Amino acid sequence: MALHVTRLSLGALIVALGCVCSAQAQQAEPLVYPANKVLARALDIETGRRAANPHEARVSSGIMYSVLAASGALAQRANASLGRAAAPDLTRRGRLTEGCSNVVSSEDRTNIRVNQDCSLRRQAEEVIAINPIDPDNLIAGQNDSRIGFNHCGYDFSFDGGKTWGDMVPPFYQFVLGDGHTADACSDPTATFDIAGNAYVAGILFDVTSPASAFIAMKSNAGIDGAFYHSPKPGPFQTFSNTPVGVIASDNDPNIAHDKEFIVADAQAGSIKKNNVYGTWTRFNADTGAGVGGDSPIFFSQSTDGGATWSAGVEISGASSTCTVGSGEANAHACDQDQGSDPIVGPDGTIYVTFGNGNTSGAPNQNQVLIVSCPATADCSKSASWSAPVKVADLFDSQPFGPSAVGCPAGRQCLPPNGYRLDDFVEISVSVDNKNRLYVTWADFRNGQPNCKGPAATATPPCDNDVFYSFSVDRGASWSSATKLTPAGSAQWMPWSAVAPDGSALWVAYYDRSYGSCEQTGCNDITLTKVARPASNQPSLGQRRITTSSMPNLTTANNPVQAGFLGDYMWLALDSRGRPNIVWADTRGLNGTTEEDIYFSRVAADSEN
Repeated sequence: MALHVTRLSLGALIVALGCVCSAQAQQAEPLVYPANKVLARALDIETGRRAANPHEARVSSGIMYSVLAASGALAQRANASLGRAAAPDLTRRGRLTEGCSNVVSSEDRTNIRVNQDCSLRRQAEEVIAINPIDPDNLIAGQNDSRIGFNHCGYDFSFDGGKTWGDMVPPFYQFVLGDGHTADACSDPTATFDIAGNAYVAGILFDVTSPASAFIAMKSNAGIDGAFYHSPKPGPFQTFSNTPVGVIASDNDPNIAHDKEFIVADAQAGSIKKNNVYGTWTRFNADTGAGVGGDSPIFFSQSTDGGATWSAGVEISGASSTCTVGSGEANAHACDQDQGSDPIVGPDGTIYVTFGNGNTSGAPNQNQVLIVSCPATADCSKSASWSAPVKVADLFDSQPFGPSAVGCPAGRQCLPPNGYRLDDFVEISVSVDNKNRLYVTWADFRNGQPNCKGPAATATPPCDNDVFYSFSVDRGASWSSATKLTPAGSAQWMPWSAVAPDGSALWVAYYDRSYGSCEQTGCNDITLTKVARPASNQPSLGQRRITTSSMPNLTTANNPVQAGFLGDYMWLALDSRGRPNIVWADTRGLNGTTEEDIYFSRVAADSEN
């Protein structure tokens, strides 16, 4: 029997180190294990002490980075790399603001640094949302380690991304179920409703106690994401950091919340406009049934501006396409999941995609599923959600570490990069005004033999590819997969959005096809436009977004950040049809190699 295990996100595991001391001064200390059983198992898998089960979902990158740092494993890796990393030049050179702004232009491309943190702390795993009232009002979010362990950082722009302000939000007055405030925050997410109210959320957790929570805060229309406050209405609402909107909160060593997203109903024709929805993965290490554990997708909604939220319900359901590995009494439960992405259709229907491992194929052959809840139903009830429908197969057979470039045992990567890959969390869904659906993902179905097997011996070219599929019947059936990327090089971590009229699907992704990047590990961001995407004859057009290639992040040039690029980047269309893209970029200031968030806005077709 094959068992597909889902993965926890990177954001929840990331804890930034305050310093890296000399190898002589720091002796190898025993690892400090999390009290939460889900995180303890994730640490064992990441460090090679335990093998993951076939098809097992993994904890996300943000959480994993924090766990590695808090346990001491990240310090051990950094110490082992000491002496190989060159000291960065931190001399101030003509900065024009008190923050660390940077703009890089080349031909018709401009890349703008979003986060304004001047330290060499990690910012990665980014989202972007656009105010439907003002297309120049943008908010972005990222995992941000400027104040220690991984925290959620948020950014705002009032001029279409030309300049940015940023912040660490006031999440940390919230008291978890264990009576403590949180150590860390992962997987920041952001959205606007149709009235221009902004919402942000994240997964809060303790590193050495079991507690974790999924909470949200609000920025009223007119504040435009410049700061966040309590979503509870009142005369001093904008002065208050508490109470927060509590979507989920547990203090159980078997339960861990992960990889959450929120989305507001910003559809003018929806009967539920301005509702806010949240989906996430709920890991349970002790179900007492099936394989003994599961990670289904949960859902909650707020109908009062984020102040209160419905009790979380499982929406990943059961289907004949889910054949093995159930952690529930129902043998066909689709409960080995990770990486949900919610979207709202023009009439208020909610669609949610996710990666699933309840398959009986090869250990690394999984599937993309989708569920929906109609606008006329009460989506706070599990029974209102459709049974899962299979969109496509998902082939996540990339090489496993260890390797010399920073890919440890238990992690999948694409040599010569050591970046953590997880196909389950690279899935996005979009919908046009006719309720035609488009799902994009990346996988390794075309991977060459030379790039399979152990990462230590795998060599490029690797040929990881990006695909999309469409549905013209509200997700009941799906087209075959269309490949968007060239043969002979690696592309990964796509995100997508469709024009309201369905005339074009825009997909952005990391790309090693430029220059010698496939061999050296540098990479770029590419944007693909798919014209006529809901037809059997789409046309493709690519453009390079980055002004120059981003250097490979390795243990030799940055042993603290090596290996983690986040789990996703983001693309959103504004009301003028312009793609707005954010990504984690390793072109640090003053010749450093470290991660920051960059932004680019592409002109609409009518502006070309």
